[in-house]
Amino acid sequence: MFRIEAKSNPRFIEACFITLLIIATMAISIGYLKATPHIPIILVISLLIAYGLLKKVPFRELESGMVAGASAGLGAVFIFFFIGILISSWIMGGTIPTLIYYGFLTVSPSFFFAIVFLICSIVGISVGSSLTTVATVGVAFMGIAGAMDISLAITAGAIVSGAFFGDKMSPLSDTTNLASGTVGVDLFEHIKNMGWTTIPAFVISFALYALLSPSGANTSFETVEQFKIGLLSTGLIHWYTLLPIVVLVIMTLYKAPALITLAVVSIVGVGLAYIQEPLALSHVFDMLFNGYVSDTGIKDVDALLTRGGLNSMLFTIALVLLALTMGGLLFTLGIIQSILAKIESLFTSAGSVITGAALTGIGVNTLIGEQYLSILLTGEAFKAQFAKVGLAPKNLSRVMEDAGTVVNPLVPWSVCGIFIASVLDIPTTTYLPFTFFCLLGPVLTILFGWSGKTLTKL
Repeated sequence: MFRIEAKSNPRFIEACFITLLIIATMAISIGYLKATPHIPIILVISLLIAYGLLKKVPFRELESGMVAGASAGLGAVFIFFFIGILISSWIMGGTIPTLIYYGFLTVSPSFFFAIVFLICSIVGISVGSSLTTVATVGVAFMGIAGAMDISLAITAGAIVSGAFFGDKMSPLSDTTNLASGTVGVDLFEHIKNMGWTTIPAFVISFALYALLSPSGANTSFETVEQFKIGLLSTGLIHWYTLLPIVVLVIMTLYKAPALITLAVVSIVGVGLAYIQEPLALSHVFDMLFNGYVSDTGIKDVDALLTRGGLNSMLFTIALVLLALTMGGLLFTLGIIQSILAKIESLFTSAGSVITGAALTGIGVNTLIGEQYLSILLTGEAFKAQFAKVGLAPKNLSRVMEDAGTVVNPLVPWSVCGIFIASVLDIPTTTYLPFTFFCLLGPVLTILFGWSGKTLTKL
């Protein structure tokens, strides 16, 4: 997007005013009016077009900027299509249900918070969605914690931490694909590189949850048993359904392109479904487009497994294209260039650039409350700055997740914060101090940035 030529040269104060106006519009629309992000973005695009016309920028140039901005996300869009198909195929083939079932086998009264964190991490990686994890197994664990009469705040913190670890590290996650696609990094290379900050954050968080876990807790764990019974009733729980994961790991080790890898493991998933129960091809096509529909009769299990399909990704794809269109206009009008030209003197080292990118991700999450925008805007704004100090793009994609993906649930008026507080019936500010994994993400990425450790040079 930095290749888009500026057709206007606004002053720094003017550019800052436009930026603050955009932030205010987004923040009020999403945080106060509870609007779907797409609508305020379209409003902002309209305002930017009007501003451009007032600056005597021809509409054809504005249109070209919008097209150029949107085209920057086409790689991620194709990945999203395959992710939707992959989720459906892995559910119908039994891979995702089996992973979740094995995760539930580890539940016990001892080290309760640590186990909650671990299982939510497993489920998050399996389904690639933090909010789905919170709304299903997260709700179950809150019920268990209430029955055990132990801290609901710490339980919620462990749920959120695990769910967002899984979301961050899952190849099925839209945010993970968005972060890698925005800066042009291979999906699996991005996940591997995130391990340098994510694994230490996971280990520290697990240890803290283990230390905080009460001793001598006793409960029947009826909710967990219901999940296990429901999963078994699907007839999809078999050890061999984990074959797609083996294929995924092998293809990743051989550095196969993400698109090809996702296509192959999706085909393997569909093949496993045929082995277990021959399906009409029309039914398979329907599930690949509309998603898998679970009918176990157990509400939470059906909510967990009814998902996927290419159709499920259209909401995200539309949001990505609109956000990138907005970004294309910001560059065409010279707004981003004007701001960066004023502050780029501050970004003279790896540590300062990484800190700036992290603070931008946190700032967008805090002011606008939108997770996707924090990733998109940070990636587009700092892509050139990382190159100037000799850092490979995968360093930026890691920062975008460390200070973007995991920060959104900590903001009370954000999309994730509002959803989680509503579903778990606990205020964001109450569970925030105990979301150790989410809190450690920005800290570790900035520390590694200044130390120079784990950074990849161009």
